[in-house]
Amino acid sequence: MKKLFTILITSLLLLFNGSSAAKALVTPPDVSADSVVLLDATTGKLLYEKNKDSAYPPASTTKIMTILLVLEKGHLNDVVTVSKKASLADGSKIYLVEGEKISVKELLYGLILASANDCAVALAEHTGGSEANFVEQMNEKADSLGCKSTNFVNPNGLYDAKHKTSAYDLSLIMQELTKHPEYNDLSTTPSHTMAATNKSKVQRPLWNENRLIQKNDQYYYDGCEGGKTGYTIQSQHSYIAVANRNGQKLIVALVHDSKKTFFPDSRKLLDYGFNNFELSKQFNKSDIVSKLKLKDGTVLPLLASKNLYVIKPKNSTITPDVKTEQEKTNLSTVKKGELISKAKVTLGKDSYNLNLTSGKNYAKKTSPLPNQFSKKFINLPLLINILKYVTIILIILFLIIRSNRKKMRRKKNLKKFINNLNNRR
Repeated sequence: MKKLFTILITSLLLLFNGSSAAKALVTPPDVSADSVVLLDATTGKLLYEKNKDSAYPPASTTKIMTILLVLEKGHLNDVVTVSKKASLADGSKIYLVEGEKISVKELLYGLILASANDCAVALAEHTGGSEANFVEQMNEKADSLGCKSTNFVNPNGLYDAKHKTSAYDLSLIMQELTKHPEYNDLSTTPSHTMAATNKSKVQRPLWNENRLIQKNDQYYYDGCEGGKTGYTIQSQHSYIAVANRNGQKLIVALVHDSKKTFFPDSRKLLDYGFNNFELSKQFNKSDIVSKLKLKDGTVLPLLASKNLYVIKPKNSTITPDVKTEQEKTNLSTVKKGELISKAKVTLGKDSYNLNLTSGKNYAKKTSPLPNQFSKKFINLPLLINILKYVTIILIILFLIIRSNRKKMRRKKNLKKFINNLNNRR
C-alpha cells in the first residue's frame, strides 16, 4: 500500500510539473581524479567541479603553460640551438643532441605529441633566456590568469614537491591557450615525422598521445581540439582537454587520478556539459542595453561594449536580470564610445559583467559667462571710454543740481527775511 501511494504521488508530481521535470539536469558522472573541473571556455563559468582548488603535482600537463608562453613570446620558424642541459633532460624525450639546430615548431610537435622533456627545456631556454627565467615567467603568467593554487618549478612537470597546480588553475591556463589557433593546428595532429637535422640524420616519428583526437581509438571524441596527458609515479595521472561543439567550447581538467580513468571520465564530463548546457549570446556588441535620462531631458543610449555570452541549462526559460551602475559621474560632456556604466547580468546563480558605453556625443547647454559675453559682443576699450564720459556727465549734472539747490535756498531765505521786516512795521 505504501509503495502504491508513493507511485501515485510521484505520478501526480510529474503530471503537474511536467515541464520542470523535462528540464531537470542529468546528475554529473562520478570521476576518479581528486581535483576536477568542467569549464565553459567562452564565459569562464564552471559546469562541474570537485575539489577545484586542491593542488597536486600535475606532471606533464604542466606543458600547456610552456606551450602558451612559447606561442606568446616566440615565432614558429625561429631556430633553436639545443644546449647540453636540454639534451640531458630526464624522463620522456626524443633524444635531442647538444648543438642540434631545430625550429620552434618542430620542438612544439615533440612537446605536444610525444611529451618530450628535452623539447620543453630547449624551448624554455630559447624563450626565457634560461630555464630559471622561463619558470619565473610561468609563475608570473599563472598569477595574471588568476591561478591561486599554482607554483611551477620546471617547464616539463618532472616531480618536485613544490611543483603543484589545481584542476581549476589548469583550466584557466588552457582557456588562454585556446585563443592561439596555432595550438589547435599542432595539438590535433595525429602523427608527425620530424625532419633530419644537422645532428640527427634519422627522422623522428611522433604519435599524439591524446587518444581523444585519434579517430580509430575507442576514446576518440568528436570535436576535441587538443589536450595533454601527464604521469609520474609520485604525481599519478593528470589530463586536460578542450572540445568544441557548434561553437560551444568546453574544457575538462582532471588532476591526481590514481585509477587512470581520465580518458573515459573526460568523455563523460564533456557529454554531460554538451547535453545539459548551451551557450547563448545575450547581447551583441553595440546593442542598446539600457538608457540614461539626463536632467535636461536628453536620453543617452548605453551600448554593450562587446558580445556577451551566457551559459544556461538547455531549454531553460530563465530571463536575465540586468542592473546598471553608473561609472562616469560628470556627465556635462560625453563622447560617443566613452564608458558610462557597468551592467551586471544575472542568470540564475551566475552573473556576468558588461561595460556600457555612450551611443552618442553629448554636451550640456550652458548660458554664456559674463566675460565670455563681453568678449563676444562688446569692444572692451570702447566700453571703458563710454564709462568715462558717462561718469563726467554725471559729475557735471551733480554739480549743476547742487548749485541750483543753493540758489533756491538763498532765494527762500531772502524772501523769508523780507517778510519778517514787513511784519515788524
